[in-house]
Amino acid sequence: MTRWALASLGALLVLGVATVALSRLFGRSGSRAAILVSVVAHWLGAWVLWSFAGGLALRYGLLGAYPGAFFGLLALAGGIWHYRTAVAGGRERGLVVFVGVQLLWLALVLLQNGAFGDIF
Repeated sequence: MTRWALASLGALLVLGVATVALSRLFGRSGSRAAILVSVVAHWLGAWVLWSFAGGLALRYGLLGAYPGAFFGLLALAGGIWHYRTAVAGGRERGLVVFVGVQLLWLALVLLQNGAFGDIF
């Protein structure tokens, strides 16, 4: 199952890169396909890094709990918002959404593990 998922994901990325290469060949580097591939690459990278950091923090006792599966849902919603913002307002505004959602995730993880004290 994991191999098929990774193979499908890899095929999607290769297809996206090929689409972006064709659009750049025809002079349309800011096309929706280029933005989509960029957004997918950002969120896949974030998922890998957060999973790695969360796993290490759990392993060495820095965190009591790390809800890694919830990040997938947050990344999906954030990716859609990121894409829509990048298409409507440009690459920089899309990156603001990306960074903002990453900071929100950090705050949620720290809140869940009691880093802010007894807020609730």
